[in-house]
Amino acid sequence: MRVLLIGANGYIGRFVADRLLADPAVQLTALGRGDDADVRFDLASGSPGALTRFLDAVHPGVVVNCAGATRGGARDLTRHNTVAVATVCEALRRSGCGARLVQIGCSAEYGPSQPGSSTAEDAVPRPGGPYGVSKLAATELVLGSGLDAVVLRVFSPAGPGTPAGSPLGRLAEAMRRAMQSGDGELRLGGLGAQRDFVDVRDVARAVHAASLSAAQGVINIGSGRAVRLRDAAATLARVAGYGGALHELDGPPGALRPVIGHPRGESAVHRSDGLGHRTEVPGHHRADSVGHRVDGLGPRNEADHPAPVAYPYPDGCGSWQQADVRTARDRLGWRPRINLEESLADIWMEAACRI
Repeated sequence: MRVLLIGANGYIGRFVADRLLADPAVQLTALGRGDDADVRFDLASGSPGALTRFLDAVHPGVVVNCAGATRGGARDLTRHNTVAVATVCEALRRSGCGARLVQIGCSAEYGPSQPGSSTAEDAVPRPGGPYGVSKLAATELVLGSGLDAVVLRVFSPAGPGTPAGSPLGRLAEAMRRAMQSGDGELRLGGLGAQRDFVDVRDVARAVHAASLSAAQGVINIGSGRAVRLRDAAATLARVAGYGGALHELDGPPGALRPVIGHPRGESAVHRSDGLGHRTEVPGHHRADSVGHRVDGLGPRNEADHPAPVAYPYPDGCGSWQQADVRTARDRLGWRPRINLEESLADIWMEAACRI
């Protein structure tokens, strides 16, 4: 089976490439903007006609699209996440290769969910920001294309290669800096959000399974379990061997509630003052009046300005997301295998190499 992989240099694409290359039945061709791609092509600016000619020459049986942008303004997100997918769909329609399309979507397409609920594929999408809107538009283009296609809505990927700018990546970087400088306390904001984390290697397994299946439509890819970011922080502190105290800055005014450990000698997470969420970025810190490190998980603000109330997790999905993954089990035969502790340990190993 010949597979054309678009976006092989990205976070998810790298692991999809590894997974596909491990299958002796797969002949892989990588298309992208980087110099190490087998074929250089920019979906955001290239024409459908040029891509059609390449498809007719290579004649893949499956096209996997992992390309896209997670940051930028609405115009850039639309170019890279929506226009690019329109180019892929139009090129496949024109081509005589008859390839199946596996499109990588994301949970931001759903937007905020009711706390305690599991989001199934038939939920009405209400994205809370331009990223989710751009990805949802891409999904609608795929579903309306008439192609043999499936969209995998990936929830919150984690594990090796996690981008340093993601919430888990910034959390690991903040802890690395605290350990490197010998700080006995680390204050963090934005830990109240609950997300469904799924290891990127499990995502790659799902892509492989979708490439071989006949499943169409939208399929959620997640763990099926929401985890509070403060619990992820506590686990990360344990796997990192961080012996200081973690203070959480999100909570009712004056509250200071230990979650694990003790303030001295063991890792601990506390709740502290503030109705909103502190939004200094982990890895960029300022000193408070008693010299403690203060970090957060949202966009950075200057130290001399008060932090505004903001969503704790920068995906426009509010405080809760949890996937209903029964469709992936039933139609792909897929289940997640790697637990969050292992994913966090791999994130920490990469952060620790920078000490």
